[in-house]
Amino acid sequence: MAADLSQLVKAYDVRGVVPDQWDETLAEFFGAAFVQVVDASAIVIGHDMRPSSPGLSRAFARGAAAQGVDVTEIGLCSTDQLYYASGALNLPGAMFTASHNPAQYNGIKLCRAGAAPVGQDTGLTEIRELAERWTDTGAPAPAGTQGTITRRETLDDYAAHLRGLVDLTSIRPLKVVVDAGNGMGGHTVPTVFAGLPLDLVPMYFELDGTFPNHEANPLDPANLVDLQKRVREESADLGIAFDGDADRCFVVDEHGDPVSPSAITALVAARELARNGGSGVIIHNLITSWSVPEVVKENGGTPVRTRVGHSFIKAEMAKSGAIFGGEHSAHYYFKDFWNADTGMLAALHVLAALGGQDGPLSGLVAAYDRYTGSGEINSTVADQTDRLAAIRAAYEGQEGVTLDDLDGLTITSSDWWFNVRPSNTEPLLRLNAEARDEATMTKVRDEVLAIIRA
Repeated sequence: MAADLSQLVKAYDVRGVVPDQWDETLAEFFGAAFVQVVDASAIVIGHDMRPSSPGLSRAFARGAAAQGVDVTEIGLCSTDQLYYASGALNLPGAMFTASHNPAQYNGIKLCRAGAAPVGQDTGLTEIRELAERWTDTGAPAPAGTQGTITRRETLDDYAAHLRGLVDLTSIRPLKVVVDAGNGMGGHTVPTVFAGLPLDLVPMYFELDGTFPNHEANPLDPANLVDLQKRVREESADLGIAFDGDADRCFVVDEHGDPVSPSAITALVAARELARNGGSGVIIHNLITSWSVPEVVKENGGTPVRTRVGHSFIKAEMAKSGAIFGGEHSAHYYFKDFWNADTGMLAALHVLAALGGQDGPLSGLVAAYDRYTGSGEINSTVADQTDRLAAIRAAYEGQEGVTLDDLDGLTITSSDWWFNVRPSNTEPLLRLNAEARDEATMTKVRDEVLAIIRA
């Protein structure tokens, strides 16, 4: 009987526990299925530092090569380095990573040539169905001629490409603490930052997929504590934290205070609009602050609101010709990076903005951080649908309140808004709330949490 892989193949990637939910045999099936669905003659593959990544990556390569497809392995890399390779080489790509998930997890982020996303509606469902069938019938018949598997280094070219997109020639010297969380930032930062007028203070640059110091998820405040302390101790100008696969960056200011990813989105949006003659479309997901569309409009741009998730953002960027996009989760997408997300390029923009003026980071970002947000609050629930219905019932029909279902449930008033959406991977509801002042945000947040957790 064919396996049910619906818990492993998510809306926009593959992710699960190794070996409980998947292993190298299944990775080989995924490799064969991927090249069939995207009709590839050649692909590029990279992997992060998790203990299971090299074996899963090589098994995927074997599955693809058995179908007659040539495979280029770039080895250890960040996810955005894999996107660079997919774009620069014009090849479909596979990145083996579970991003910020705990060590026992692994996954695959897939893209077509030019880093175009492969999600649930763009090939991932078909890939899952083929892999499910083969768990019952065995691997597909090999091609008459096997594909080759070769190795290629891309780190220097990736770094040079990023550096060519941001003018860092005249920035003042900056002291920056970088927490790589034992993830792939420890591999990419030294090369990308080489030669810049930076006093770099590295933290946890040793590649270790067991994450011995803290989880590589900078959205969780507990994982920023070490960075915040070090920034203050070093009297640094800023701190930057990367997640496990280094496609997201999180910033703290000179006081060690976190800078909202929405403020970074607004700052980078303003810079990209200026670089593009003061016009262009900017994508922001529905969780980002009201500040983002405001700043975009003030700088001549057109804001477009979209669902959360990289495949949705990338699809909207391609459709609208957007020059930049940002998410509340510190994913940042650039037209000049094949519409893909790269935290490293966002970090370079922050360094350029800070180094191009004399004031501290806290003063620089104040103009882009205008409201009070709750941050993302996760609640484990027995029935996601039931709790969403209860929230809808509590607010529907209230005067001056609007509801929309673009992604989960968003409820908006003149002075506040909140969004509640179900996790794709866990039995959670995620709440984000924002208001014009702290007291209003706290009141709204607590009202909604009481319903969620009832």
